[in-house]
Amino acid sequence: MKATTRASENRPRLLLIEDEPAVAAFIYTALERKGYEVVPAASADEGLHTLAEHEFDGVISDFRTPGRVTGADVHRWLAKNRPELSRRLIFITGDIASDDTVFYLAQTGTPCIEKPFRLQQLVDAVEQTLAKQ
Repeated sequence: MKATTRASENRPRLLLIEDEPAVAAFIYTALERKGYEVVPAASADEGLHTLAEHEFDGVISDFRTPGRVTGADVHRWLAKNRPELSRRLIFITGDIASDDTVFYLAQTGTPCIEKPFRLQQLVDAVEQTLAKQ
């Protein structure tokens, strides 16, 4: 699925940055069923390119994706280029044991959901985060 310009003002549009196809498909399907428009990106690098070209209401990003660009880089880019959107970012990660990850999350206050997670946990986080608009 290719990102496009805002297709519908009625459906909140989310960028999903997730490199694991099964996890991405699960989140994509679940959030689409809940009424969200979801645009997938398979890496943080791809996500940054998509963010630079398109508008979103929120971002869900894996903290660690393949390549040199990480979720922390996405957060820093948002803080610099789209500060209002940096407050509507949710991290998902299986890397919560890493000292670097824990430190970054504590420093920024960005919500984080640890994998594996329950669908309702993610939906609740999305709703709370989008309410920050």
